[in-house]
Amino acid sequence: MLCLSTLGKQCVSTNAKPAKRLRTPTDLVHKTQALLLYSKNSLNPATQMTELTLLIRELKLILYGDDASEPSEEACAELTREFFKEDTLRLLVIFLPKLNLETRKDATQVVASLQRQPLPLRFQASRYMEANLDLVDILISGYEDPQLALHYGRMLKECLRHQIVAAYVLEPSQLKKFFDYVQHPSFDIAADATDTFKDLLTRHKSTVSESLSKNYCWVDISLLFLSFSLGWFLTEYFFTEFNQRLLKSTNYITKRQAVKLLGCILLDRSNSSVMTRYVNSKDNLMILMNLLRDPSRNIQIDAFHVFKLFVANKNKPTEIVSILVTNKSKLLRLLGAFVYTDDEVFETDKDQVVDELAILELQD
Repeated sequence: MLCLSTLGKQCVSTNAKPAKRLRTPTDLVHKTQALLLYSKNSLNPATQMTELTLLIRELKLILYGDDASEPSEEACAELTREFFKEDTLRLLVIFLPKLNLETRKDATQVVASLQRQPLPLRFQASRYMEANLDLVDILISGYEDPQLALHYGRMLKECLRHQIVAAYVLEPSQLKKFFDYVQHPSFDIAADATDTFKDLLTRHKSTVSESLSKNYCWVDISLLFLSFSLGWFLTEYFFTEFNQRLLKSTNYITKRQAVKLLGCILLDRSNSSVMTRYVNSKDNLMILMNLLRDPSRNIQIDAFHVFKLFVANKNKPTEIVSILVTNKSKLLRLLGAFVYTDDEVFETDKDQVVDELAILELQD
């Protein structure tokens, strides 16, 4: 401060405190890990919660920066390496339920950022997740807890950036859970789960194609073993589950999101073999024909983009041809009432479908 008696000469107060040394990213990770370990085993972790909150906020500051400065690449890299080397990510995920709401948000952002660091750090994150896939189980089951669903859901979506994580979640035992999560009574949780479900089925195209082809037929192994004594077994199909639980849902949002997602999956070239199997099913065709009559214009449009695949199929099974010919007049009237002149692509596709239906006949 300036002393008036010395006119312009700077004088230092004898009460000034020395500047606090800034902690390095490595120091922060080690301190966070130590506190998480201590609090995990402590009967009363509340006394450490304040310091833990400050540490997690400081971790977030390094990764995201603030209004005054951008994050430092060197600091982010150091923090990321230490986080995965010291297994701090596991502790933070497991300890999340004990954190207060604001600190959960900060912790979620920290975990999210660690998954999308630039190469080669992203390889380190991917290798860590591959060796700790049980953490993915925790993140998935988070949708069952309304207090944690959106936090664990955000973490899960970021972890799906890694192909190895996506392949794991695409396994039938994990994927089946999402048919419940996307219909959660809470709109926010259902929307978040739907977003994750869509990301899972569209991000890693080759992995999705391989998984859907391999697991087109799902067999519940536990029931299969039981079947040998009971004389029956249960076989579930991915698209049967998709059709029955999502496309036939009475919830408008669930149904519309499902139809849009189905179109994204089937129209992707990498899923051509899956698409061929889908459009050869008469049950699938009947569901799409019913969706064409849905009161919602949006659902009608999205359903049309899937229905047209059945009509365009050059190798239609006889039962598909029979259904289309039997319902030809109704379909032509229905499609004739679809007047959406603002979408030229839709109108072109519709004209082609109408032309194909008009000449379609049963072969002797």
